[in-house]
Amino acid sequence: MPSVLSIQVGRVAPLGLRKVPSAFVKQTLPGVARAGALGLQGDEQADLTVHGGPDKAIYFYPSEHYSHWADDVPEHRDLLLPGSFGENVTTIGLDEHSVSIGDVLAIGSAQLQVTQPRQPCFKLGLRFNDNTLGRIMMQTHRTGWYVRVLREGEFQAGDEINVIRRPGSGWTIARFNQVIVRRSASPEDMKVLAELEGLPAEWRNEFREALR
Repeated sequence: MPSVLSIQVGRVAPLGLRKVPSAFVKQTLPGVARAGALGLQGDEQADLTVHGGPDKAIYFYPSEHYSHWADDVPEHRDLLLPGSFGENVTTIGLDEHSVSIGDVLAIGSAQLQVTQPRQPCFKLGLRFNDNTLGRIMMQTHRTGWYVRVLREGEFQAGDEINVIRRPGSGWTIARFNQVIVRRSASPEDMKVLAELEGLPAEWRNEFREALR
């Protein structure tokens, strides 16, 4: 059964050599986490124009990816610990090929819906002082995913992650990443994505405009 390995929250602080305000660096949260409409209690975002909000309330990342990252960028091995990619929830047993947009997850007393993959910004490079990591993340589809909070609640490390509803669209996070990387989709795919349950309105409107 998929489960939560660890939970992390962060406060806004200077990041990297450029001292850019960011809450990218997370600290492990002991005990119970409270999931609200805008994220986990105690977690912050510095730039709300591109981070946070209901459709990016909580960021999930598979723990299994860390061993692959250690092979790809061994020079950063000491930094590759749960939370290093800015995720709030580090998971066991889920990845971008098994999680689909619109999936509803039950963890503890909270219900969450998968919305979209992460698109890494320059702050990932600042975190590791290495601008190649964003490209590697997208090319390998090791992006993790965001969720919105359908029902506020509490959960903690060790809790099982249950997929209680799945739209059945076939649009996994990995498949949607392919669209982002290629920057194109077939008209048939765009018709589906324009109405895809769970996908944020911003994305759906973009596909509708492309169809016009």
